[in-house]
Amino acid sequence: MYSIIVVAPAQRPEDGRGGHEPRRRLRLAPGERLAFGRSVHENDLEIAHEGVSRRAGEITAQGAFWILSNFSRDQTYVVENPEGAGEHIKVAPGRLDAPVPFEFARIVLPAAGDLLGVEVWAPRHDYLDTAFGPDGAATTPAFSLDRSKRYFAVLAALCEPRLRGEPHAPLPTVDQVVARLRPGWPAASRTSVQWNIDYLAVKLRLKPGPDTADPGPRLNGKKESLVSLALRFDLVREDDLALLSVSTPTPGVR
Repeated sequence: MYSIIVVAPAQRPEDGRGGHEPRRRLRLAPGERLAFGRSVHENDLEIAHEGVSRRAGEITAQGAFWILSNFSRDQTYVVENPEGAGEHIKVAPGRLDAPVPFEFARIVLPAAGDLLGVEVWAPRHDYLDTAFGPDGAATTPAFSLDRSKRYFAVLAALCEPRLRGEPHAPLPTVDQVVARLRPGWPAASRTSVQWNIDYLAVKLRLKPGPDTADPGPRLNGKKESLVSLALRFDLVREDDLALLSVSTPTPGVR
């Protein structure tokens, strides 16, 4: 059973026709290796470009992830996460077995003025079977959020622009959050939305609660801190945005 898919760079037909040949897809099972480079005899994947080393590198499937070896003597390879808003890692010349953590990745090969991309997909996800756990008290969750509450709808509305593929989008203003939530929450107002933002900051422990003797320093950028935390730990996912259009959240908080 394969776990890794390698998509070869686009290459022009050898007979001079226009356009590009269909991109090859090669599947690797755990433990299998795929060597790539310019030489047709020494590699499983030939990359016919004079700027690519004869033996440029090797991809090895390792369960649900993969590792990359850079056989070049002087070229650093960049592995980009196309969905990561500029997220990338660098694999130095001669580095062997560098682990790559991205589900979708693009190896960028510098080649005599060109940048060639080899895509690698890791679609397999393994999860722990939690059907039968050890006896005893359950582990306390790090972040306890109720998706039926209004505070969660407020958090989802704050995260919405960045969850819709704009990782650097400015956050919505409180007025924009009110307008976004009003179809399912007619009584939404600036006061109630701001109250829920303050509540979230305490609930997610970004600031001390009102009963704390030391209130701590003033929390600047409260919305930015909330959204950063929520997206970093997947407290709000793209699927949760459906709440914004169809639900009438339970008036659990305010």
